[in-house]
Amino acid sequence: MKLGVSIFPTDYSVSPTDLAVAAEERGFDSLWFPEHSHIPVSRLTPWPGGGDLPQQYYDCMDPFVALAAAAAVTKTIMLGTGICLVIQRDPIQTAKEVATLDTVSGGRVLFGVGGGWNLDEISNHGTEFKSRFRLMRERIAAMKAIWTQEQAEYHGKFVDFDPIFAAPKPVQKPYPPIIVGGGFPHSAKRVIEYGDGWIPIAGRGQDILSLLPEFRQMARDAGRDPDTIGVSIFGIVGAEVTEDEVAGYRDAGVERIVFMLPSQGSDMVMPMLDQAAGFMSLARG
Repeated sequence: MKLGVSIFPTDYSVSPTDLAVAAEERGFDSLWFPEHSHIPVSRLTPWPGGGDLPQQYYDCMDPFVALAAAAAVTKTIMLGTGICLVIQRDPIQTAKEVATLDTVSGGRVLFGVGGGWNLDEISNHGTEFKSRFRLMRERIAAMKAIWTQEQAEYHGKFVDFDPIFAAPKPVQKPYPPIIVGGGFPHSAKRVIEYGDGWIPIAGRGQDILSLLPEFRQMARDAGRDPDTIGVSIFGIVGAEVTEDEVAGYRDAGVERIVFMLPSQGSDMVMPMLDQAAGFMSLARG
C-alpha cells in the first residue's frame, strides 16, 4: 500500500515546493492539492464535514499552478488533484492543463475529479447543481477524446464541439488516471462507469472498508476487473490513525491512504509529515 499527503496550499501554509521536496524525500508516493475557485459570501450550502467551513477552503491556491511548482522541484512523486472540480471548468482548457502538467512532470499526474458540494459556488460558474454529474460525465468523456484523438470532437447534451487540434497530449497513455471522488454508492458507480480509481473520504459517516467487497462486486457485475480500480482513501489524520487501522487498510487491498495536513507553516507541518512517514514500512508490508 502507498502513502500520500494532501494539503490546501495557501499563501500562509508551507509552500508547495517545500512540501513536495520533503514528501518525496520521505518516500510518499503522491502529493494532492484540492480545488475551490472561490467561496460565496452567501454560504448557502453546509460543509459536508460538519460545523463551520475551515478557512483554508476560502484561501486555497489553484491546484494546477501549485502542482506545476511542485513538479519543477521533484522527480518521482506523483502529483494529484484531490479533487479538481471539473463541473466548474471548461473541458478543452482543462484538458490542456492536465496534459501540460503531465508533460512538464514527465508523466506524474493523477487526475482526481469530483462533482462538488457547494451549490452557490457551482452556480456562479453557470452550472446547474442538479445536473452536475451528467455534466461531469460528458466533460470527462470530452477530455478523453482530446487526449487520445489527433482531431478530437465531442457531441453531447452539455458539451459539444466539432473537430479540433489540441496539444500537448499527455505523457501517460492513454491519459493520466482519472480518480473519481465521492461516497458510496453513487460515486462508486461513476468510478466503475468511467474512472480508473476511487477517492472516498474517511470519517464522513461511511465505513469504507466494510463497503469495499460490495464495491468490488459492483465492478465485476459491470464487467470490470476490480483489481484495476485502485482505492485511495483520503482524510486520514496521522495523529488519530493507529497501526492496526493502517494495517487494516493494507490488508483490505487499499491502493493508498492519503494523510491530510493542516494549512500551516513548516514548523507545524514537517513534524506531522514525519509522523505520517512513520507508517511507511507498515504500509508496505
